[in-house]
Amino acid sequence: MKLIINGKKKTFKPSLNLYEFLEKEGYNEMMIAVAYNGVFTPKSSYIEISLKDDDEIEIVAPMQGG
Repeated sequence: MKLIINGKKKTFKPSLNLYEFLEKEGYNEMMIAVAYNGVFTPKSSYIEISLKDDDEIEIVAPMQGG
């Protein structure tokens, strides 16, 4: 399965949901916001979203600065 992650195409095993993808990529313990196909998605919905070819996922982490 090919996904677009933060603008870059990557290949993954089929049959992942969004939660499993984020866990495998090491994001589940981080404070992040996720947009799935252009729509910001609440964390409570991650497990319900089955990923398909050419889905787009944007992962944004908060930045601190001053």
